Amino acid sequence: MAKRDNTQRLDALLGSITDDLLAADLAPLKDNPLRVERILLEMVRPDPVQPRRVLPENIHFEFHNNRMTPTQALRQLVQVVQIAARQRGRPFNNVLELVAQGDDEGVDAPEIKLSPEELLLHDLVTLAITIRDDGQVNPLTVVDVSQGVTRLFRIETGERRYWATWLLRDFIPEYSGDGMIPCMVIPATQSSVFRQAKENTARSGLSAIAMARQAALLLLTVHGYEIPAYAVNNDFYRQALGLDLRGKREFTDAILAAMGGIGRMQFSRYKALLTLSDEALELADRFNLDEWRLRHLLTLSGDAQVEMIRQIIQFNLTGRQIEQLLTNGGEQPNVEDDDPISPDAKRVAKLLKSVKDTTAEDFARALVLQEKDVDLARARLISLRRLLDQVEQCLG
Repeated sequence: MAKRDNTQRLDALLGSITDDLLAADLAPLKDNPLRVERILLEMVRPDPVQPRRVLPENIHFEFHNNRMTPTQALRQLVQVVQIAARQRGRPFNNVLELVAQGDDEGVDAPEIKLSPEELLLHDLVTLAITIRDDGQVNPLTVVDVSQGVTRLFRIETGERRYWATWLLRDFIPEYSGDGMIPCMVIPATQSSVFRQAKENTARSGLSAIAMARQAALLLLTVHGYEIPAYAVNNDFYRQALGLDLRGKREFTDAILAAMGGIGRMQFSRYKALLTLSDEALELADRFNLDEWRLRHLLTLSGDAQVEMIRQIIQFNLTGRQIEQLLTNGGEQPNVEDDDPISPDAKRVAKLLKSVKDTTAEDFARALVLQEKDVDLARARLISLRRLLDQVEQCLG
């Protein structure tokens, strides 16, 4: 993507990153007093380039490509969660039942592992109930991007509150609001990717993949890249792989502070995660895998990355276990240089070392958990049995 030759904008951007701003103070905007307005929900839109993905990946793109309304996007999320909950024997018809089920779990109740979508909807419903009962204490921060007589506002911070308000309006019974949401309005000329980044890292925190997108967005901004107003794929963020902090030293402190005060090395490690394949990025982001576990996968091929991530999710592998699986433990493979063995075959062989510690019941449950279907799990076993028969013939 082409750069913008606009040094004045970059100078103004740097000037806005003051100590007060990094302390969550909006004092730099004092010359243009902020106003808090109650704005019609339909006039507010999330930022499509926001590093934090509130909605699942497929719904995110459908919504931002204007193929779904906010209500339709939430309805699809609810349907996905209903299917997952039904498979776990926890069906619900009303979203309030989802929260009630979680509250009813006793101390001695068996732990139930929720899918990422179940956790997301549970959190949004809880936030919606809080807004209903206590009001919205913190207004959204929105940028006025109105054009002509068409009023439109883009969310800078507070997207989860936005979706919770839609959920409250359309999915929670006895809603008595007026369809408005309190917003702190910022002029388009004074929007700040740094303020957005600091809000992201100061709240519930970003996943490692979201941190990678955040690092990329900050780098692309200070290097003068045009930030689009539409949903982008991972290739947009990957442009930052060729950029670094050395090229913009005057922004380094502000970038690291906006990323939560991390060091340069950790910043580079987050950025490096963008080399993962698209499917690996989506899985890692969906299951909120940390950077320490993901860094070991960067040298693998795309398919191997995805398979390894599935094993991490299924078996909750630690970084140390991943490292052991992906290395030879200092031993040289017993093959000639002209007869290479695929990395996948090496990993399967290593996993066989733990067979003695695995029970048939645990393995069966793990298969069903991974495949979400008993018949598909049986199909995997048939494939494995066929492979093992062939391996035995090769050994003979």
